[in-house]
Amino acid sequence: MMKKISACVAAVSMCAGVLASAVSVRADDTGLGQFLHSVRKEGRKVCMADHFHTGTSAGASSKKAAMYQAVDSWQGFTAAEYGTDWARYRKASSKSAKCSVGPSGWSCEVLGRPCK
Repeated sequence: MMKKISACVAAVSMCAGVLASAVSVRADDTGLGQFLHSVRKEGRKVCMADHFHTGTSAGASSKKAAMYQAVDSWQGFTAAEYGTDWARYRKASSKSAKCSVGPSGWSCEVLGRPCK
C-alpha cells in the first residue's frame, strides 16, 4: 500500500513540475512595464506609450558589429528591467539608430519604445 502512495505522490509531483515549467517558459514579463509606464495597443503589439530605452556600443571593428552590440545592449537592459517579453528590438516602436566611426572604431546608439 505504501508503494502505491509513493508512486502516486511521485506522479503528481512530476506532473506539477511539468506544468510549472510549461507556464514559466510561456512568459517572462516582470510586470513592471505596465505598472511603471502607460502602454497602448499598436497593431498586434502592446507598447510603452512614451518610454524609450537606449542601447550603445563603442570600439567595434565594423558598423555591422557596432549595430549588433548596440541592439544587444538595448535588449539586455530591457530584459533586466521588464523581462524578455519586452526585450526584442525588432518589435520595438519609434526606433532610431545613429552610428559613427572614430579612431577607436565604430560606435552606435539605438533608441526604441519596448513592445511585446
